[in-house]
Amino acid sequence: MPTWLLYALLATFFAGLTSVLAKFGIQNISADLGVAIRTAVVLVVVAINVFLWQGHKDISALSFKPVLFLVLSGITTALSWIFYYRAMKLGTVSYVAAIDKGSIVITILLSVILLSEPLSPKLAIGAALILAGMIVLIWK
Repeated sequence: MPTWLLYALLATFFAGLTSVLAKFGIQNISADLGVAIRTAVVLVVVAINVFLWQGHKDISALSFKPVLFLVLSGITTALSWIFYYRAMKLGTVSYVAAIDKGSIVITILLSVILLSEPLSPKLAIGAALILAGMIVLIWK
């Protein structure tokens, strides 16, 4: 198994676990406080990870453009988490999480358009199935 696939599967597992744990965590507090606590923990864990895996040695390689894109990515991540937690506070975790995975379709489209990544038939079918699943969940 390629290393990237192992990491992707681990990310999938932990993302699924994250939503259920978060739903328990925000039962008696606001979604915004919950996402703030989660974000603080993420900051600490990621900072430790950077030093353990020697990622801090790349600081000298930073320039304006990559930092700008990482800052923009951080802003979009924050907005995603804020709205995700608000939806999760009000809705059913399984529905919110499944609908949130519609972001995969957006990622595929943007990676094809902006990064010139290939759109294989397998990837297009997978994206269409995700979109169809979202429509089934949203349909009243």
